[in-house]
Amino acid sequence: MKLSARDALGFFIRPDLQKAGVLIYGANAMRVALKRQQLIKGLIGHQGEKEMRLTRVQGGELRRDGAALNDAIKAIGFFPGPRVVLVEDANENCADAVLAGLTDWRKGDAQMVVICGALKSTSKIRKAFEAHPNAYAIAIFEEPPSQAEVDAGLAKVGIGEVSPEANQAISHLSKALGPGDFHQFLEKLSLFCMTQSGPVIISNVEDCRPQSTEAALDDVIGLVADLKTYELTPVLHRIVAQGGTATGLCIAALRHFRMLHTAACDPAGAAQGVGKLRPPVYGPRRDRIQRQVISWRRDRLEQVISLLLETDLKLRSAGQTAPQMAQVERCFIRISMMGKK
Repeated sequence: MKLSARDALGFFIRPDLQKAGVLIYGANAMRVALKRQQLIKGLIGHQGEKEMRLTRVQGGELRRDGAALNDAIKAIGFFPGPRVVLVEDANENCADAVLAGLTDWRKGDAQMVVICGALKSTSKIRKAFEAHPNAYAIAIFEEPPSQAEVDAGLAKVGIGEVSPEANQAISHLSKALGPGDFHQFLEKLSLFCMTQSGPVIISNVEDCRPQSTEAALDDVIGLVADLKTYELTPVLHRIVAQGGTATGLCIAALRHFRMLHTAACDPAGAAQGVGKLRPPVYGPRRDRIQRQVISWRRDRLEQVISLLLETDLKLRSAGQTAPQMAQVERCFIRISMMGKK
């Protein structure tokens, strides 16, 4: 049976112990791994692996020994409680063994959890789980988590009341960070606010959010595009202190202004152009980019791209002797002044 994203959210929180098996598949290995971890803990608890109620089987092993999966499903454990057989890295080469285990499953056997990468609609494993009345097939898509998933993540780490501003900031972070980084952020926020009375507030989120050179790069490029000339120097110094390079700054600026140029060239207008950007942008960053697209003329953006390409070539040339960061700073100041004309 195919499970929708909304129904899958509730299933991962409270899994059904009477199912024959669950197929989890998707292109993003980290997202799939987090859902697998959540499901197995829900099925056998935190002590399940220590009590030997979890059996791991590699998909590659089933090519050599097709009966290994069925033997693991039918085995009787030493400890009471539900058992799980986890089939990792499964693919079409082990489809016959997986399908045989699904067909032979009886009440009281261990539940199968099959993990796959991206599967086509013609996949034997996917078709078998979708057609089976007592099994689930769950697709994990490459998309930002919904508000319900964010709320479930907060509850999982023990965070209760959250102020509206902090909740909005957390929601934006869930779209900006990868699934693993976002999970680590929630755990850090939970520990940070453990002894705090009252709700989580926006300053708590700002204190715990990841601080990286990439974030600082976005800050300085945003200042350039927002024409904030006099704020550039201190941010550039911070990037240098964090180990940023002149070439990295130039590449980041080129990528950003090319993105603005792409959105500005959309015949339907700035809002439609920003909405068509890939990868998509969300939240305050989307609003900021839309304002930048409106404030910059298309011919000015083309001049900026030419200037950045020229600066990048100078930085990479063997004969240049001027300090690289000074060249980038001069280039950024020129760009921010160009936008004011």
